[in-house]
Amino acid sequence: MGVLSQQWKRFCDRVVWSLDGWRNVWQTEPSLKQWIFANCISTPLALYLPLSAAETAIITMGGIMVLAAECVNTAIERVVDDIGMERRDLAKQAKDAGSAAVAVTAISVGAAWVTILCMNFL
Repeated sequence: MGVLSQQWKRFCDRVVWSLDGWRNVWQTEPSLKQWIFANCISTPLALYLPLSAAETAIITMGGIMVLAAECVNTAIERVVDDIGMERRDLAKQAKDAGSAAVAVTAISVGAAWVTILCMNFL
């Protein structure tokens, strides 16, 4: 097997693993669906308003980053739960930190919206 075909197989494996991860988060985390719904409002609105390409890209990218943060948060929760379901301070801190990452990412998108709207329309 040549180097190119090995790299292609590795790429295809990564795509499959990523889709498996996405499918699992989609099936088990209602919050992912809520963030997708938010993106279904935010992205078309950014495309509709007279914003620059960069502003639209920032809004769109931010929304996608919230989805990524939600996937990472889910991964943290799964690893913590796999280790054990008993209450442990560090386990709670890890889960809370993952949740905070999602919140901070979402707040950054909100801040981008406020900044862009103020700079363009006030």
